[in-house]
This record gives sequence, C-alpha cells and structure tokens, in this order.
Amino acid sequence: EKKLEAPPAPPAQAEAEPEEEEEEVKPDAGKDSDKKIPDPRPHLNVVFIGHVDAGKSTTCGNILFLCGMVDDRTIEKYKQEAAGKAGESWFLAFIMDTSEEEKVKGKTVEVGRAAFETQNRRFTILDAPGHKSYVPNMIAGASAADVGVLLISARKGEFETGFEKGGQTCEHALLAKTLGVDKLVCAVNKMDDPTVQWDEKRYNEIVKKIGAFLKKSGYKDDQVIFLPMSGLMGDNIKERKGTPSWYQGQTLLDALDGITVSRKAEGPVRIPMMEGYKDMGAVTAIGKVEQGTVKPGMKCIVMPTYNKCTVASVFINDVDMQYATCGENVTLKMTNISDEELKKGYVLCFQNQPIPVVTKFKAQIHLIELGPDRPVMTSGYVAVMHAHTASEECEILKLYETMVIQTKKKEKNPQFARPDSVVVCSIKLARPTALDTFQSSQQLGRFTLRVDGRTIAIGKITELPKSAGENA
Repeated sequence: EKKLEAPPAPPAQAEAEPEEEEEEVKPDAGKDSDKKIPDPRPHLNVVFIGHVDAGKSTTCGNILFLCGMVDDRTIEKYKQEAAGKAGESWFLAFIMDTSEEEKVKGKTVEVGRAAFETQNRRFTILDAPGHKSYVPNMIAGASAADVGVLLISARKGEFETGFEKGGQTCEHALLAKTLGVDKLVCAVNKMDDPTVQWDEKRYNEIVKKIGAFLKKSGYKDDQVIFLPMSGLMGDNIKERKGTPSWYQGQTLLDALDGITVSRKAEGPVRIPMMEGYKDMGAVTAIGKVEQGTVKPGMKCIVMPTYNKCTVASVFINDVDMQYATCGENVTLKMTNISDEELKKGYVLCFQNQPIPVVTKFKAQIHLIELGPDRPVMTSGYVAVMHAHTASEECEILKLYETMVIQTKKKEKNPQFARPDSVVVCSIKLARPTALDTFQSSQQLGRFTLRVDGRTIAIGKITELPKSAGENA
C-alpha cells in the first residue's frame, strides 16, 4: 500500500520549549542534523468533492500530471489499462484510483492521497468518493481537509442529477462546510462536453443555482471561488489552454495558490489519529496535526484512554523530520505503547495539557433533513456523531432553543425541532470521547450527525461539562 502523507508546514517558534526536556533520552541516538527541516511553504489538505461522475479523479490525475508528479511512462501504462477496463477517458483517474476494484468500476472508494506543489503552497489531495454509500469515506477525507474543490459537471443532465434531491453535490457541500472546509473552489467541470461547448449561459446558470445553495449552507461570498474548467482536456487547470475569452478569471491552481487558512501552531499538541499499526515491529500512528508542533522525544498521552507514550520520530512523506506543525499529515513512530492502543478517533496530546474527555456536551446544530420515519427531532433522538476522526453513537438529551432559519423565529425549551432550523441542545455520548469546544479548537469542536447513512445535522460544540477540564 502506498501511504502518501503531506509535506510539512512552516516551522513554529522552535525556541519556546519547556526547560524540562533536557534530561530526556534522545531517540535513535541519531543527531538532529540527519533529520530534515520541513518545507517552509504552508501545507494544505485539499479535498475534491462532488457527484459521482463529476470528474474528480480525472481532474486530480490531471493536476498531478500537469504539476510533473507523474512520469509519461506511467501515463502510457494507465492509458492502455484504461482502454481495457472502464473506458478511454479514465486513464487520468487511474493515477488516483489504485485498487483493482476501483479501476474496473471506474469509481473511487477509498480516499486517495497524493501530493502536488504550486509556487507558494504545498497540497495533499484527498480525492473523496461520490457515491451515496461511500459518504462515510467522504467524511474521513474532508475532516482532514483545509480547502475544498467542489466539482460540478456542466454536462446536460449530469448537473441536474447531482443537484436535485438525492444528488450528492448538495450533501457534500454541506458536509465540507461543517468539517471545517472554510474555502471552497467551485469548479464547473466538463465545459468541453458536446452538450455544453463552453457555453457561457450554461456556466452562469450553474453558478447561480450553486451559489444560492452555498449561501444557504453558510458559505459567505468571500469563501467561494467559481471557475469553469475541463478536467480531461486540462483547460483552465494550470494554464488557460482552450478556455474561451468570456472567462477572464483565475485557473484552478492559481486559485488554490492564493488561499490562506488560519491555524493554531502555538497551542498544546492535538493529533486526531487515522489509524495505528505495527510497521516492521515499530508501533506507528497516522494522523493530522490539528494544533501545536510535534517533535521527536515529546511525551504524549492518548485520549480518551489516558495511555502515556513518547513520540520517537516524526515522518512526513516518509522523510524523518525535526518537527511537524499544524496542517501536516504525519506518520509517528511511538514508544511505550502498543498499536492496539492507537485507534481511529483517539487523539494524541501533549502530556501536560491533554484534550478534555466527555460523555456529554452542549452544541449548536443546524438540522438539514430528517428521515421519513422520524420527521422531527426530540430528546431521545439517536444518531451517530462524527467529529474529527471519531464516530460515536449519541442521543439528544434536551432541546434548549430552536430557530427556524427562514423566519428567524425562536422558541425556548421546545418539544421538538424540524429540518431547516438551528437548534441549541445537549448531546449524550455512548462512550467517553476526546473533544473540545469549537471556540478553543475548530477542528476538534465540530461534528456531523448521521442516521441510516444520511447526514441529518451539522454542528459545533459550544460548551463542555465543568468537570471535563479538571483532569487536564
């Protein structure tokens, strides 16, 4: 299995170290000089989302190809393979879809990972699948993302299916919003299609419809960039190529290159884990640094299990690093802990300041849709909460206030809540879970609620029980 992690982010102030680190045993006895210093360009995770055939994998493949990340021989090989399997035009997608099942179907199941660079930024692509049954995978991808590229197919009929009820264009945009993707590039793809032929009217119609929907999802105008493109032909990805003169805006890579994301590099370390495993006997954890700076030799604690451990070495893209700051996807070699104790959803923290562990919290949620069998939300409503990499069963304890979005009408201590309203409520979890408030850490304080495979609400944690902070 190829595991591609993201390249490192800029150094945080390495001087402000606690004094006590002196007497620690230096792991691996290797000098720091052997370890590399991370690349100073900010690193962003970008997730490509959209309906099943909007051309996500093809576009990602083309970006990697245009950024010189794939050699011509590999492309030739994939071209021949694609012709035999899913169809001629799939060859660019094969760069992202590596498993046999994906190639035969021409569909993306796992969240693919690959890296590319622009002048001022480094990116890791998380190519998320678009099928309804794969939405949990999409959540795993987007929860690590900083920037979203929402691909919309301009082809007649395809845009409509992705956008009507049951299409995923809407659900994915909503998910991206909650999962903390604050900047969205809406790329209207397949503009080269025979049914579109770079028609400006068609582009404007799509922009208008999607724009209205995104506003409803909570995106402000300055958080969204619209642009037309062709993922297959490579028009307007890196260079304009065949882009007609009516469009004078940025290309996709220019748009990505200009995006900035705010981060907390100063706080105590927080790394929600994707997985833990043994690699040639070494216990290894994979995750994304959401806060702080992680270094070899750092004493850590895994929450919610309170297992203490030490980071022996920090790898980014299989390169041994002196440290890794926020935004990096890291692979950590750990000591004093077994791989069974490093599970998806656990959070690795700096030992002296661990993240709170709670079984209930107060939250503000935005109800999107409820199933036909339970059309209103009341206390006792059961769902699955997805927050950072964790997913836990939960139950709504009490509704404190609802506000209907359209009329802005508020109601205190309501009996129930309906879709399209904002609800302040308390939520009880089935097991203790490592969480924080949205205010102190955005990435660890937001969540989605899902029931039977559909996202019913997105929300943020506003308050934790008083006792939660005391064990820190």
